[in-house]
Amino acid sequence: MKKILCIVLSLMLALSIVACAKQQPATLPAEAPQPATPDAPAGEIPEEKIYTIGIIQLTQHAALDAACSGFVDGINASDLNVIIDIQNAQGEQSICSTIATKFVNDGVDLILAITTPAAQSAAQATKDIPILITAVTDPVSAGLVLSNEAPGGNVSGTSDMNPVAEQAALLYKLVPEAKTVGIMYHSSEDNSIIQANLARTALEALGLTVQEYTVADSNDVQAVTQSAVGKVDALYIPTDNLLADTIATVSMIATPAGIPIICGESNMVNGGGTATYGISYKQLGLQTAAQAIKILGEGVNVGTIPIEYCNADLELVINPDIIAQLGITVPADLK
Repeated sequence: MKKILCIVLSLMLALSIVACAKQQPATLPAEAPQPATPDAPAGEIPEEKIYTIGIIQLTQHAALDAACSGFVDGINASDLNVIIDIQNAQGEQSICSTIATKFVNDGVDLILAITTPAAQSAAQATKDIPILITAVTDPVSAGLVLSNEAPGGNVSGTSDMNPVAEQAALLYKLVPEAKTVGIMYHSSEDNSIIQANLARTALEALGLTVQEYTVADSNDVQAVTQSAVGKVDALYIPTDNLLADTIATVSMIATPAGIPIICGESNMVNGGGTATYGISYKQLGLQTAAQAIKILGEGVNVGTIPIEYCNADLELVINPDIIAQLGITVPADLK
């Protein structure tokens, strides 16, 4: 009986061992490789870069406003995500410097400086942040770039150099009886000094006598204009920021005295001048925006971008009311 019980127990143990053996795999599978952890969750779009542009505008008048507007329109039409901070210095270079320093401290990605004083303030404030300029007549003479073709450094942009020779020829055609022309400009504005020298050369080449009338500030404008009455047959005023602001005062004295005013840009004509061949400041702003897009969107070095000039056709602008008051007959080839 004991033998039989032992045999039965032995058989049960053997069967149990066989069953357990069948439940175990011969080898364990290798651990499956784990995917690398991505930088961002799958399907998430990387955050778009937001750029900041600080704009320093010396003063508020139509030409500079148009340049600023063109720049903003050009930037807004791009694919860039940009915050634009526009600051106006109310005609004070010291305020331009304060604004430039603020932009540097804020860490803006690019500065747009409108006019030479604004550009010089920005250039003094930083050598690292890209600076674009517009409404600057001669960036080289202003000490902003090494050359117009290869600016170097951190400054480039667009120049508002006017067709001074064409404007002198316009004066000669509209006022053929003129013998003496007065050039009026702000004595402390580099842009104006350069254009005044060009105008003198162009007018004297036409056989005209030139007299210069300079103003130090807006308080001088009325008295200086009055001093030209009876001494000149016409006035030429370049793209001078101070006189652009006070052109109505000049016209108030010159027009009743029978003195035509040939201006450097069209908005001065609209403000009381007589006529001009002018460039488009809106177009200058658009061209400067295209440069900014290259710098911010494509990583182009600002110092390698040549200074550009207005690439739109010159526009003849005549103030019909002033022409009528002066009794000028516009030649047929100018209509």
